[in-house]
Amino acid sequence: MLVALRPSQLSRRYLLALALVLFGWASVVIVAQDQSTKERPRRVLPADTEPQDVIKIDTDLVPVDITVTDAKGLLVRNLKKEDFKLYEDSTERPISSFNVERIEGAPRPVAIVFALDLSGSMTPEEVARVSDAMREFSRRLAEHPAVFAVMTFGMRVKTLQNFTNDREKLDRAFDRLTHEPNGMSTHTYDAVDDAVRMLVRHAPLTREHQMMKRAVVVITDGFPVGDTVSPDVVIERANGSDTSVYVVTMPSFTKMMASAQMTPLPTPLDVSGLVEKTGGRSVYANQQDLGPLFRSIAEEVAAAYVLGFYPPKEIRTDGKFHTIRVEGPRGLILRQSRPGYQAGKKN
Repeated sequence: MLVALRPSQLSRRYLLALALVLFGWASVVIVAQDQSTKERPRRVLPADTEPQDVIKIDTDLVPVDITVTDAKGLLVRNLKKEDFKLYEDSTERPISSFNVERIEGAPRPVAIVFALDLSGSMTPEEVARVSDAMREFSRRLAEHPAVFAVMTFGMRVKTLQNFTNDREKLDRAFDRLTHEPNGMSTHTYDAVDDAVRMLVRHAPLTREHQMMKRAVVVITDGFPVGDTVSPDVVIERANGSDTSVYVVTMPSFTKMMASAQMTPLPTPLDVSGLVEKTGGRSVYANQQDLGPLFRSIAEEVAAAYVLGFYPPKEIRTDGKFHTIRVEGPRGLILRQSRPGYQAGKKN
C-alpha cells in the first residue's frame, strides 16, 4: 500500500513538482465540474443485449477474501483453514467455508471489470500499451472460469463489452479503445460504481461450488473529477458485494516526478481509501512494458483465500454494520476485501 511522506522528508524540488500537479488538477476540476453539472448521461447497468449467466443466491453465508504475502511481498499459497482465525465484532466465529485458488484441482472462477480512463490525460500510445496489457491479463487467467467486461470513463461512463469469456469479443473491445472519444472530466468513482453494479447483477457469488472472485481494475491518472457518486458510497457498495478494486496509475501522472527519481506521492484516488478499504492494490506504471505489472495483478486476483462464516441468527437481520477481522500466521501480511458487512433488516 502507499504511504504518505512527511513534509520534512521532501525536497524543495519535489514539493514544487507536487504543487504544479495539484494546481493543474484544481484548474481542471473547476472547468470539468461546471460542465458535468449541466449533464451527466450515465448507463448504470449494461443493456441486456447478450445472454447473461445469472445465478440467484439466497444464503446467510458472509464471505471475505484474504490475500496473504510474506515480508518480501510474495504471495503465500499453502495455508490451510486451520491457519486462520475470523472475528466478527471481536468475537471469534467458526469458519464454515474455505476456498483457495484451486479446490480439488479446479481453478477458482473470477469476474473482472476493466475500467479505462479516457479523460484526455493519457496519450494514444499509452492507451495502446494498456490494451496489450489487458490482453495479457486475461490470458494469464485462461485456466480459470473467467469472464471479463470493459468500460471507459471520462465525461461519460461507457460499457464497451458486457461480461464474456469470448476472446474475439474481448479483442474487438480492446481494439476500439484508441478510437473512443475523451473529455475533460474524469468520472472515476462513477465508473467503479457502475462496475460494482454490473458485478452484482451478472457475476454470481458462487460458480461450480466455489466462491467467485469479483474485482475492478482501474487504469487512470489518479485524479477523479466531476463524479456524482462519493468515494464513501462506492467503498460501501464494493464492500457489500465483496468486490476488490485495483488501481494502475499511468505515467501521465508519474512522469513529472520521474526526472527527480523520487517515489510519487499518493494521488487523490489513493487518498480516498478506495483500494485499501476493498482489499485491492495500487501500483504505479512507471515502465514502458506494462505486461509484467498486469500479470502480477492477475496472479494476485486469483490467489486470494476465501473465508466464509454464518453470523448468529439474532444479528443476521438487525440492520447494523458488523466488523470482520481475520488473523493468520505470525510474520505474514494479510489484506482482506472488506472490513465488515451490513446486516439486512426484517421486513
